Amino acid sequence: MNIIIVVFAAILLTFLLYAERRENPKQRLPVKTALSSLFIVIALIQPLGLKGYFPPLCAGLVFCLIGDVCLALPDRFFKAGLVAFLLGHVFYIVGFAAIIPIGQWLSLGTLLFILISACVFLWLRPHLGAMVGPVLVYVLVITVMVSAAWAVYWKTSLSISGRTLIFFGAASFYLSDIFVARNQFMKKEFVNRLVGLPLYYAGQFLLAFSPGLLR
Repeated sequence: MNIIIVVFAAILLTFLLYAERRENPKQRLPVKTALSSLFIVIALIQPLGLKGYFPPLCAGLVFCLIGDVCLALPDRFFKAGLVAFLLGHVFYIVGFAAIIPIGQWLSLGTLLFILISACVFLWLRPHLGAMVGPVLVYVLVITVMVSAAWAVYWKTSLSISGRTLIFFGAASFYLSDIFVARNQFMKKEFVNRLVGLPLYYAGQFLLAFSPGLLR
């Protein structure tokens, strides 16, 4: 079942990129909604691993689905999408906190992510206008999210496959948001979606698979 869903997702992603290339919102919305629904389906059919991790992960995936729908709509829905993704990251953070205590998150990896996020924010800052505050909050939250995922990978003794999916899933999501921000605030062009969308969906599907591999 997993492989069938992944193949179907890859086909939908191809159609989504085609719709984005043609800037066709009528195709974009249904395809993106269907594709994003699949990472929730994947999570729901995985064997339960750590019970404290699974509910917030699923909540995060649902809020990301909502965010995807908002981003497929006209630009006036962008702020709603930003809020939905922000809540998604918060739930991911709660899930990672169920695996490893917050007090153990600080590491050199955390400092590296803080440095990268600071550079990205300074790069975007001249183009943000009234969105400076919301984007700063979002950058802070996603930095905490990926740092927590790194702590799960680096500092726990859970199965290496589960830890790897969590970290690379979170890192792919983190990187994909740079392309979303570039497209929204700096330069709208297809390359942002061509790179950002595969990164985003790879990240979400990796996270969706992770509950069944955490032992």
